[in-house]
Formats: sequence, C-alpha cells, structure tokens
Amino acid sequence: MSLQAYKNQQDYDILSATPLELVRALYRGAIQAVRTARTALAAGQIRERSEAITKAGAIIQELTLSLDREIGGDVAGNLAELYVYMHTRLGEANIQQADAPLAEVEKLLVTLAEAWNQIPDLANEPAAMRLSA
Repeated sequence: MSLQAYKNQQDYDILSATPLELVRALYRGAIQAVRTARTALAAGQIRERSEAITKAGAIIQELTLSLDREIGGDVAGNLAELYVYMHTRLGEANIQQADAPLAEVEKLLVTLAEAWNQIPDLANEPAAMRLSA
C-alpha cells in the first residue's frame, strides 16, 4: 500500500469513527507516543524523546478538552485531574530525562484504555438497542 493510500485510509477511519472509537484511538496514540519516548530516552535520542513526549502531551490535552463535565459529572472531573497529573509527569520526564514518570504515565494510560475498551459502542447499534441499554 502506498503512503498516500495509507493516509487516505487513516483519514477515512477517523472521519467515520464513532466518538468512542475516537477516544480509543487517542489512547492508542498516547500509549504509542509514551513508548516511543521511553525507547528514545534509553537510546539517548534527545530530540525524538522530546517530540514523543510532546505528542503524548498533546493527545492527553485533546482527551481533556473532549470531556463533557456536565454529562460526565464526577467521572469527568476525576479524569480531568488525572490528565493534568499525567501531563505534569510527562513534563517532569522530559526535564529530568527520567524513565520512571514515563513508565507511570504509560501504566495509567494502559489501564484507562482497557476500561474504555470494555465499554460497548452503542452508536453502532440500532436505536431500539440503545434505548434498552
């Protein structure tokens, strides 16, 4: 598959995704960025580490902005606080050039992603099914 075809497929996947699928994709992207940062840190690749940490932080910021505190209530508020904490830890990892904060953020992201993966995507269900859930 050519690079352009791959990008076109990615664009289609994003544009046709449900909100839940988008959240899951954001988590996958954040986890991958943190893993890339950890690999770059271990290899002494400063620029790559910094870029990956910046990417992970941007994704976490997007997750923060996507929270609906009116509908989500306490859960959304708690997630917002956790996202702020993870963002802070990413900054510490970048400044201190330390793996421990990255490992902690990765673990938190994986745990949250697992929880999001357990939620059924009702947007793909017929209306009658959504009402009975």
